[in-house]
Order: sequence, then structure tokens, then C-alpha cells
Amino acid sequence: MIAYDTVPRDVAVHLGYYVYLYIDPRTNQPFYVGKGKGERVLAHLSATGESRKVQHIETLRQHGLQPRLEVLAHGLPDEETALRIEAAVIDLFGLGQLTNEVRGWKSVQFGRMALPELIAYYAAEPVEIVDPVLLIRVNQKYRHSMPAEELYEITRGVWKLGPRREGAKYACAVFEGVVKEVYAPVAWFPAGTTAYRTRLPEDVELPGRWEFAGEIAESTVRERYLNRRIESYFKKGLQNPVVYVNC
Repeated sequence: MIAYDTVPRDVAVHLGYYVYLYIDPRTNQPFYVGKGKGERVLAHLSATGESRKVQHIETLRQHGLQPRLEVLAHGLPDEETALRIEAAVIDLFGLGQLTNEVRGWKSVQFGRMALPELIAYYAAEPVEIVDPVLLIRVNQKYRHSMPAEELYEITRGVWKLGPRREGAKYACAVFEGVVKEVYAPVAWFPAGTTAYRTRLPEDVELPGRWEFAGEIAESTVRERYLNRRIESYFKKGLQNPVVYVNC
């Protein structure tokens, strides 16, 4: 196989925007997915640092090997198309198999998810909140089909809250304006006081913040809010991930 250290200009014109794979020749499996144009596909060969991708390439070289570079799709009409294909491929293989550090572009909103979740998200209807509720946006840490324990732990802590927290009878995990679960806090504690099974200490031991211990809300309340849309309670431009309602 001929190895190239550059992409000829006339070839780059034909490629346009493209999605590429770095293949481990020992397993014939992709270990990195990327997108770009021009010579982007070659950029990682000279990358330095401590990333898993760089370490994987270095391990191959120590065995006298080089990654095999493949273009999965090319001649794409624009960068957004390349981004969407890249994201879909990353979701297909999963971050566990790849050295990519994060999921692809807008994967959280538009990426791989179970059909029932997809239907629940787009079919979600608005609901009026009639109980004392704490709405907690978990957009940054949420992922589709995450285990119930992980969802509970990213919801229960850790937040900058005042005394009004004690008036909240329920706490809702909210992703992209839709309620994903409803909890009933039993007690509040300074952040990092209680044990977590799915989060690291440095992620929760933050001074001046709070966490709750609780349980899934009773079925009548849970059914009232679960998979319902409540984005109207978050004012446009609001940065705070927590909103008190009726508290």
C-alpha cells in the first residue's frame, strides 16, 4: 500500500468535506473518527500530547506499524453534513471503542437513542407545575439510555442553592426542556457529604454547594411530569441550571 504524507491539491478538491477513520491494522477496527477537508486526515500523525488517540498511534509505531487511514464519505455538500455523519459514526462505534474524547456534533440532541426515548422526546407536551418543585437541568451530564443510578446522581448534586431548597417537595431532572425523572428529596446535605457510586469525589466535593438524598417520587406525581415539556419555566438566556417553582 502506498503511504502519503500529503493530499494533492487536485485530490483535495474532489474530496471536499469528508469523514475519515483511523484504523488499527492489528484488528482492522477504527480507533478514531474525524471530519475535515484538505489535509485534515493527516493532522493526527504529527500530533503530540497525552490523549488516548496520540498514545494509540505511538503504540502502533512502537510495533513498527502505522494507522491505516480511510475516507468513509467524501464530496459532502457542507461542514454540517460532515459533522452529522461524524457524530453518527461515533455513536455507532461508541466512545468505549474509539479514542475520540467526546461524542460528535449535537449527538446529545440528535444522536443515537432508543426509539421509545425519541418518541417521548418529540411527543412531549407542556405541563403546568402545580407542586413545589425544583427543576434541575442536567444537559451537560445527561446521555440517552443512561442507567437510573447515574441519572439520580447527576440530578441530586451538586448545586448552588439557598434556603428555598427546603421548600421543594420534588426535584425534576430536566434535559433539553423535558422532564426525564422526578425525585422526592428526603434531606439536603453540603456537597460531597453523602456517597456517590458513579461520580468522582472531585466532581462533587465543591464548597458552598448542596446535594439531596431521596427517592423516586410517588407514581401519581411522577406520571404527572415525566416526559412532559417544561422549558417555559426557564427564562430565555437564564444560565442558572436550577429553577424554583412554587417553593
